[in-house]
Amino acid sequence: MGQGPRAWLLGRLDAFLTERQRQLPPDELGRYRVLVGCTLCVVLLNLVLALSASFFREVSVPRFALGLVMAAFFGMVLGVLRRGRSLRPASMLVCCLLVAGYIGATFAMPHPAIASHATAMLIPALAVYLMGVRTGLVVTAFFCLNASVFLPLSLTGFGTLEPLFARPGQWASGVMDAFVLLLGWGVSALFCYARDEAIATVRENERTLRSLLENTDDPVCSLDPQGNIVIANAAARRMFRRAFGREVKRGDALDEESAEETRATWRAALARTLGGQPVRYEIPFQQEGRPITLDLSLHPIQGEEGRAVGVTLFGRDVTERKRAEARLDELHRNLVDMSRRAGMAEVATGVLHNVGNTLNSVNVAATLVMEGLRGSRAPQLVRAVELLREHEARLPAFLLEDDRGRRLPEYLASVSQHLMKEHERLLVEMQGLARNVEHIKSVVSMQQENARFGGRVEEVPVPELIDDALRLHATSFEQLGIRVQRDYAEVPAVLVDRHQLLQILVNLLSNARHALMESGRKDKQLSIHVRREGAERVLRIEVEDNGVGISPEHLERLFAHGFTTKKGGHGFGLHASALAAEELGGQLRCESAGPGQGATFIIELPLREQASREAME
Repeated sequence: MGQGPRAWLLGRLDAFLTERQRQLPPDELGRYRVLVGCTLCVVLLNLVLALSASFFREVSVPRFALGLVMAAFFGMVLGVLRRGRSLRPASMLVCCLLVAGYIGATFAMPHPAIASHATAMLIPALAVYLMGVRTGLVVTAFFCLNASVFLPLSLTGFGTLEPLFARPGQWASGVMDAFVLLLGWGVSALFCYARDEAIATVRENERTLRSLLENTDDPVCSLDPQGNIVIANAAARRMFRRAFGREVKRGDALDEESAEETRATWRAALARTLGGQPVRYEIPFQQEGRPITLDLSLHPIQGEEGRAVGVTLFGRDVTERKRAEARLDELHRNLVDMSRRAGMAEVATGVLHNVGNTLNSVNVAATLVMEGLRGSRAPQLVRAVELLREHEARLPAFLLEDDRGRRLPEYLASVSQHLMKEHERLLVEMQGLARNVEHIKSVVSMQQENARFGGRVEEVPVPELIDDALRLHATSFEQLGIRVQRDYAEVPAVLVDRHQLLQILVNLLSNARHALMESGRKDKQLSIHVRREGAERVLRIEVEDNGVGISPEHLERLFAHGFTTKKGGHGFGLHASALAAEELGGQLRCESAGPGQGATFIIELPLREQASREAME
């Protein structure tokens, strides 16, 4: 509250009250202030009347003494008020003094106008306000008797009533004055009834609000513009007691024992709130030696002129929530790491599967080469050469006269033809062996290339990455009779983590292979579509198969952790793929017409970088 005339006046009135009386509810405190104000005004009035007796000769000395005595009596009211346990004794005393003084003035200054004087209306209204409707009626009755009986008798000199009856207008005027006084009491009574009803409603609302605030476990405080406590609920008092080891008092500052950095943050938030802006932030706090985190909400309390005259603070202990969020973040990181490991295992499984199938062909080719070498006639050719060397001195005679020599050219021709055929056959096997070894080399190289960039965002040509994923399953697709159909539209490179996208593709191709194997169809077909969609801001990859399909009840749970329809499945692949797609800024979803109708898995990735370049152009 500002230091204006109103605050100054209320401060002067409160100076005559005790500390206990100043802590009373506003309606009770208002009565105390009115009583003090009225008493001071009457004391001042009597002192003025007393002093006027010394300046005007027509004022008698008894009136001077009467003014001083009445001022002293009214001064006693303030003493009774401070020492009393309630307002009623002092109120009764001041009303009695006012009634006695007014009736005494009636006898001292008998005049018809005195009954309708403003004072005659103020005193009953004051009695109704201070002591209630019934006591006010008693006070009003004295004034009514004074107006209708005492004053007319005073005007006749308390003699016979004949002069009064001889002037019925004067008597009727007194009765009318009494009626007006009763009307004034009635208006005051209506005002008090309306006020009491309003106060009762306010108190009921206050009790409800207090019950609500006191029963909550969250600290709630009302602060003045300096950030000092005006009122606090039980939770706030309890927290203050645990933090500072004492009870909270009105006027305590919340940041009195805080660190400088915390105090600066608090002051900045308080200034913003007093500027009319609600503020919410988290602040570290020490409670019984352990650190906690408070979520504070500050809201301005608007005054009559629309300016903030205070702040309402709502706090909440979010320590457990922060710990849960930290644990959740850790679990999410572990889950992502497990997803990556599962994807790597899936890719490694594809690599091993293809390498294993190729190694079977390599093993067969190597066996055939070894068997061909074991059955080769090359040793027989060596023996023929040795025979020629033995008869080198008479070689013409050996070839013409000796039976072995005459058969030797035919034998050499036969061996040569056999060796030529054997050479051609082994050359074919070696060429196949070389192709298989080259395939193994390309599969391993492709896996190393993709694994090298794990966690790094780069521009990836999606069709090429899909072909890499298909090569990992190429052998198994050929053996199972799965026909692969590629439908690649012209699309730009997408800015993603190459390894994560490869994990998703390999997992989807593996699921499609299982679905086609279980379907038992002869026309097994896998279709892959790549195109741009949604005003060319989204890259859409569709992996479609005509396998076993997915039932509607399973479709809703397909990407849930642990859910699987495959025998021996762990229910992690699709869940991990969906998380990986979200990390890439896209999404993974599935569409299926039902069991036996196949399924389509759809990957949607944003083309942010491409869209940005187009916008700049």
